[in-house]
Amino acid sequence: MSSVILAFVVWAAGSFICVRIAQGPGHDTTAARVAVPVLFGVTILAMWELLVRGLEVSPVILPAPSGIADRFSGSATVLWQDFLQTVLKGALTGYIIGCSIAFLAALAIDRVDFLKRGLLPIGNFVAALPIIGIAPILVSWFGFDWHSKAAVVVVMVFFPMLVNTVQGLADTTQMQRDLMKTYSASYWQSLVKLRLPAALPFIFNGLKISTTLALIGAIVAEYFGSPTRGMGFRISTEVGRLGIDMVWAEITVAAIAGSVFYGLVVLAERGLTFWHPSQRS
Repeated sequence: MSSVILAFVVWAAGSFICVRIAQGPGHDTTAARVAVPVLFGVTILAMWELLVRGLEVSPVILPAPSGIADRFSGSATVLWQDFLQTVLKGALTGYIIGCSIAFLAALAIDRVDFLKRGLLPIGNFVAALPIIGIAPILVSWFGFDWHSKAAVVVVMVFFPMLVNTVQGLADTTQMQRDLMKTYSASYWQSLVKLRLPAALPFIFNGLKISTTLALIGAIVAEYFGSPTRGMGFRISTEVGRLGIDMVWAEITVAAIAGSVFYGLVVLAERGLTFWHPSQRS
């Protein structure tokens, strides 16, 4: 019971400190923006640990963070192999292929009005397909290795990237387009010098949405067939063996990988769209 009381004390103290930092005089500094989420995360982990120990929760139901950390360090080799199989081979490959195809398709749609009326509804139809339904089909087509996972990721990221790019290419004013015509700019000159730069915030929005979808798609696809490695394979196997601490270790790897993946896209966005109002401090 003392651990439970201490957990709520930790929660109250952590929340109080986070609020004071967020509302303090230096709340807009880089240190404050980093300190608040870090401190809040540490508070959650401490409260989790204390509640699990105080209430004597079974590790089969919910392991403590310390138990997850022990399993993480003890299974580093297996986790690394699963990371390579799922993230670097399946998710990243499918992400690059799917976003590239969607970008080229958006350029074609922007150029040909017929495709805008014909291809976009098909893309909408594909986006509405449930991943649970198409994953086993693609696994049977492309095999049990990472190729089928990449194919699932391509299907998942295609439509968000396509819609955002098409919307971005149309995000120019009539005055801007008339100015390019005044300069006798060709279609490609107008595309490169005006419309693509204006579309960059939309393109990066599609890329950021696709980072999460790519990882989810690769992990879910591994439930329907995978070699003896991969994050989805490991999660489904360990759940059957009641190895919940290993499941949480895989979830931790997925969360870290997804955050890093998303952060890299955000850094690229800041570097290429520094001129946009959304990036100005």
